[in-house]
Amino acid sequence: MLGIELIEGEYDTAGWLKAVRGLENEPEKGARCSVCFDNRFEITAKKTHELGEKIFTSTLLTSPKKSLTQLKRSGDELAKLYGLEFIAPDYRSKQGTQEQNILAKQDRLYRQDYCGCLFGLTKQREYQDKLTDELFSPISKQIQPESIEDRLHMYEKRWKLEEQNMTYTIRKERFLNWRLLRGYITHANSVIPSHFLPYSTLKKGYSRGKISWDGDIGYFDRDEIIFITLDHYNRLANTYYISIKELIFKSPSFDEEVKVRQKIVSNPYNLNAIIVIDFALNGKFEIVCQSKVYEDVKEHLNI
Repeated sequence: MLGIELIEGEYDTAGWLKAVRGLENEPEKGARCSVCFDNRFEITAKKTHELGEKIFTSTLLTSPKKSLTQLKRSGDELAKLYGLEFIAPDYRSKQGTQEQNILAKQDRLYRQDYCGCLFGLTKQREYQDKLTDELFSPISKQIQPESIEDRLHMYEKRWKLEEQNMTYTIRKERFLNWRLLRGYITHANSVIPSHFLPYSTLKKGYSRGKISWDGDIGYFDRDEIIFITLDHYNRLANTYYISIKELIFKSPSFDEEVKVRQKIVSNPYNLNAIIVIDFALNGKFEIVCQSKVYEDVKEHLNI
């Protein structure tokens, strides 16, 4: 937009983790931030010197989550070392932060609500009583709502629209999100293959009991758990999986699985654990279903 060349540095995760080792539990604006600034600014100062420029600055100065004092101290020290000048305007005073938000919204820019540090993100999500769902994805590689993959998919659509000079708007919606953290079934002292449908929850995360089968649908004798056979899943989803293992690693889309769920339970607010197994089994079962349902916000493209 501004005709400025972007020079992208190496994304050195291993080096950064080594630099901040022992400071993982530091608060925002603590010692970890100082080490991080030194680490990043030294690379920037070296590049500035290499390009023959005399001044450098940082977008971190715009963040209300960062200390201006820490930033300026680190920038000034590296500038002195390389014979440069570090420019550190206060972009936040006089309603500067609000102005940034207005301008970003006008140009439909993505504004990350954390600095990018996984430790800072974890602390922030704990405070918000939300998952750090940016940091993990299911083994099925299914794209989950508001995951990193979901956001990238949306922004890839944006880039294509912009390349075609097509107009669009971004709308946000508040919704109920879900993640399965851990889930498995034990039968006859062995773990059996199983697949948990979206929005499966279990109050205490654990249950044990027996299943009463009505054809291809089984009802657990406690905790409102529902079982279906793989054959029944295939009929509902119009799929042709030959095993639960195949289903686990090549799952349909999240939205398609929600539709399968709705064919089993019509109540849209239902949170029963619904579990797919290869075929109907009898006997005693132990079930672990540790999941989290939480309020979230999702962006949509309107063309």
